[in-house]
Amino acid sequence: MIRILIADDHAIVRKGMKQLLMEYYPFASIGEVNDVEALMAEVTKREWDVIICDMNMPGRSGLDALLQIREMAPKLPVLIMSMYPEDQYALRVLKAGASGYLGKETIHEDLIKAVETVRKGKKFITPSIAEKLADAVGTSSDHALHEVLSDREFDVFKLLASGRSISEIATQLSLSSTTVSTYRSRIMGKMNLHSNAEFARYALENNLI
Repeated sequence: MIRILIADDHAIVRKGMKQLLMEYYPFASIGEVNDVEALMAEVTKREWDVIICDMNMPGRSGLDALLQIREMAPKLPVLIMSMYPEDQYALRVLKAGASGYLGKETIHEDLIKAVETVRKGKKFITPSIAEKLADAVGTSSDHALHEVLSDREFDVFKLLASGRSISEIATQLSLSSTTVSTYRSRIMGKMNLHSNAEFARYALENNLI
């Protein structure tokens, strides 16, 4: 019996995914949690065959959970799903140790294929991701500026570029305003950008927002 744990803060998303999974795995044990803290508690208490985790949840992100799971259970397959396009996050999550990346727009087509792939110990990689991986290997060390950012810095950068205030970002990411300001300073230093307006211009020019 396959054991699958779904982590997403939207009940309707969890319900839809569970229905899809039960159609293919009628005897599966499928758990549901709505935040990272509950996810980590389940990983600690029980054994799972596959974790399917949303990248953006209240509080700690799915990437935070991924890094912690990699320490606790290195062989446990984790599929990260997100509303963001593959070209923004797929390489990041794979480099962080995910077994695959699921875009929510195509999750109905990819979900079962992804679960079956990672159960066999393989990475679920779509053709477009494979192409980007090949490009990354074939290119020189001259990366785009935003690629030097950590995952959390990238989250903050995108929110700042979208016009969110420090306090709004702090609330959304469950961080202090001081911490968000620190991230902003790091981003400015790493990318040699000097204002939120420059953040926005860079993000638009690179199709990040």
